[in-house]
Amino acid sequence: MIEVAGIRFKKVGKIYYFSPDGLKLKSGDHVIVETSRGIEYGTVVIPSKNVTDDEIVPPLKKILRIATPEDDKQIEINKEKEKEAMKLCQEKIQKHNLEMKLIDVEYTFDHNKVLFYFSADGRIDFRELVRDLAGVFKTRIELRQIGVRDEAKMMGGLGICGRQLCCSLFLSDFDPVSIKMAKEQNLSLNPTKISGTCGRLMCCLKNEQAAYEDIIKTIPGVGSVVETADGKGSVTAVSVLKGILTVAVENGNEKRLKDYKVEDVKIIKKATVKNDEKVDMAELKKLEKD
Repeated sequence: MIEVAGIRFKKVGKIYYFSPDGLKLKSGDHVIVETSRGIEYGTVVIPSKNVTDDEIVPPLKKILRIATPEDDKQIEINKEKEKEAMKLCQEKIQKHNLEMKLIDVEYTFDHNKVLFYFSADGRIDFRELVRDLAGVFKTRIELRQIGVRDEAKMMGGLGICGRQLCCSLFLSDFDPVSIKMAKEQNLSLNPTKISGTCGRLMCCLKNEQAAYEDIIKTIPGVGSVVETADGKGSVTAVSVLKGILTVAVENGNEKRLKDYKVEDVKIIKKATVKNDEKVDMAELKKLEKD
């Protein structure tokens, strides 16, 4: 077992493990650590704990120290410099007539590098831009192209639910989201209704998928034959979360529609819960791409 502490460098970024090296840390403490990018300022989100060797990505680096008031002040200075760098880089992009959208600018804590995050439809030749920026900032310059999901995470905003975007509120990683999830949740496969602000499938489809998978194992789908208190019938509609089945019960030569709870029927022949909505799958597949 190895003692580690979980450090986060962005508000909703990934958590990285570092060795506390004897420091007494609590959640919310600011610390200075050495990373592959140089000296960085991070926040403790997981106090010291023991983990197994296979949970560590070597080499495990040490936390250098708990941040001082001077370090906190340096971060505020960096934020002001980032605003200035943002404005200057946008001017340079226009000067070089590049089809790219600048999203964010980040200084490393030790000013060893300035990172510019941007989005674009395709590949961009920004070599001249990098040389131009290096001449102004007199430090290492890195331009990093990001996808639309990362752009939404950085920019923030509101989803169609009216709440803050999940990715900018609490999601530290993007899990794969597929059309299959929307089908199993019996959602409309209209792209405008199942895609988020970023234009990709909504992350909340993944959040709810495990619950749907558990329920679907025990609930009969449309077309299943069941025995009810009123006789045998076939399922014509399913409310998965409510656990309600609409059954066409045979009554002589007629059929009568009636709702039943799943636990009140006996399954004679089970059919899979499925979404038969006819859609353009090629168009929907575009929503899965980053």
